Amino acid sequence: MAKARVIASLDIGSSKIRTVVGNLEEKSQTPNIIGVGIAPSTGMRKGAIIDVEETINSISASLEDAERMAGEPINHVFLGIGGTHIESINSKGVIAVSHAGNEISEDDVDRVLEAAQAVSIPGNRRILRIIPKSFTVDEQKGIKYPVGMTGIRLEVDAHIITGLVPAVKNIEKCVLQAGVDIDDIIPSCLASAEAVLSKRQKELGVVVVDIGSGGTSLCVFEEGTTLHTAVLPVGGENVTNDIAIGLRTSIDTAEKIKIEYGTCLPGDVSEREVIDLSLMSKIDTQKVSKKMMAEIIEARYHEIFILVKDELAKIHRDGMLPAGVVLTGASVKMPGTIDLARETLNLPVQIGFPQNFDGVVDKIDDPAYATAIGLILWGSRLENRTYGFSLKGLNFRKAASGMKDWFKGLFP
Repeated sequence: MAKARVIASLDIGSSKIRTVVGNLEEKSQTPNIIGVGIAPSTGMRKGAIIDVEETINSISASLEDAERMAGEPINHVFLGIGGTHIESINSKGVIAVSHAGNEISEDDVDRVLEAAQAVSIPGNRRILRIIPKSFTVDEQKGIKYPVGMTGIRLEVDAHIITGLVPAVKNIEKCVLQAGVDIDDIIPSCLASAEAVLSKRQKELGVVVVDIGSGGTSLCVFEEGTTLHTAVLPVGGENVTNDIAIGLRTSIDTAEKIKIEYGTCLPGDVSEREVIDLSLMSKIDTQKVSKKMMAEIIEARYHEIFILVKDELAKIHRDGMLPAGVVLTGASVKMPGTIDLARETLNLPVQIGFPQNFDGVVDKIDDPAYATAIGLILWGSRLENRTYGFSLKGLNFRKAASGMKDWFKGLFP
């Protein structure tokens, strides 16, 4: 009997570092989760390293926690990368079909994807992913997989996600110094979407909004492929800071009362309800208004959803996505978030829980684990499907060989 292949993911956030370990039986598409590790992220801010030593220690603690639970050593990981330094652009690539008889081959797909990356990108930015949105053969547009078709001119519309070189290198350095190799680097927004979306949602049109501590990332899908990605510089950390300033408390106390008593619906809170801070803090001993805190939280969450709405308006999809909004990330567990998002975005809204895995479901049935589980799913399917193209050690021939299964897999 073949031994199960061990896959591990590492989600480095601004608040928490999460490691998930799974194994994949031969011929199985569903990973079995066997280990989970979590540690406070003390050396990160808004997706960028601010203290190398502390980040390495935090990564090591998360890895050790997961190894202990899984009973397996972790030697390599699929790394999720986020932060406000992540940017995206759209690009086109055009080539003349070179094969005899003008039949499009995988070599032609390789070449047109290489042509698409020949776009003007600042020297301090690095391409993390190239995602083909659609191909055009001569005048025929909207083709998902062109190999085997006949034509003279092949064109691709691609979505390119880039990261700031110093930020990416610093994260890579910390992971390597923590004692593990990196199998691949995947933008966190794509990983979250992989964990919570169905093929039908991607086909109809949907946006995944991942509200993390250091920022909010969003990924729009339509007709089965990525249409737009963006990272907004506002997240749960800003909510905590607002509470600390508005109620004149310490940051630690603000975080505690946000988690314990927070809500986005001040209308549901009585004017007379107060929170006695002395019950949870030795520094802050005053009583504060629960309604005032709810108003502070509502204002910041409303700002986040307005920024999401503005991003959708840029691509003419404001209120125009039939499958609506799927919210992920630790910060979406705030009571009232769904109602506020629905009212602000004028779209159907739901919380996205990770799916398509087995194992320790009770520990990770949580929107905060969407990125970590998405990375595991990405890794489990990497051998026979290609979800966008990484420029890190990219082999275009190998990537193109998996495209047929990928495009077929996009549809129900």
